[in-house]
Amino acid sequence: GLSQAEMADQFDKWNGAELDSFLIEITRDILRYKDGNGPLLERICDTAGQKGTGKWTAIAALQYGVPVTLIGEAVFSRCLSALKSERVYASTKLKGPSVKPMVDNLPKFLEHIKYALYCAKIVSYAQGFMLMREAARENKWNLNYGGIALMWRGGCIIRSVFLGNIKDAYTRDSQLSNLLLDGFFKKAIEAGQQSWRQVVANATLWGIPVPAMSTALSFYDGYRTEKLPANL
Repeated sequence: GLSQAEMADQFDKWNGAELDSFLIEITRDILRYKDGNGPLLERICDTAGQKGTGKWTAIAALQYGVPVTLIGEAVFSRCLSALKSERVYASTKLKGPSVKPMVDNLPKFLEHIKYALYCAKIVSYAQGFMLMREAARENKWNLNYGGIALMWRGGCIIRSVFLGNIKDAYTRDSQLSNLLLDGFFKKAIEAGQQSWRQVVANATLWGIPVPAMSTALSFYDGYRTEKLPANL
């Protein structure tokens, strides 16, 4: 595996390209942060609370019938992390795969992770705009989706360099039903999806939970499937 410093360097590298965003930037900074006792991250308990915004979004998604699966998984991952004492006990009782995580070409696999993250991130934004579109339809709102993207780019937790690409997508087609159907994002997914599948497959074989990446991939495959087994 990588040391914290090496991970920070990777996030710094990613932040200079397609993944340039506030969350990548602060992850790099957190990995590098040290106090008088050394790196801080490993001394922080691995449990997370929530302020409610993710929960409210998931509730709204269910109310409007929109599959905003990534935010849902993010909220549930926080809930799972809070079960610390149960997880500690379960770790002594429940077995996972016997195979140890190992890659033959680390730089290449890090590139796979970068593209997997990029593809999953695209799906997350696509789902968010799906939810806004359905809410606008039901409430008879006239939303400027390109303008919303630019507003977020001005400074917020989901600030990302490709918010400009989202603005461009809605400039090209103000009635765009899904960002995945825009030419820019369609090409990005096509270029990165093999890496995305490789990372999710390896994580599953190694017993490493990747709930957001895997649910994003399931959504993508479901969305592009003409006939699903929902008729059963």
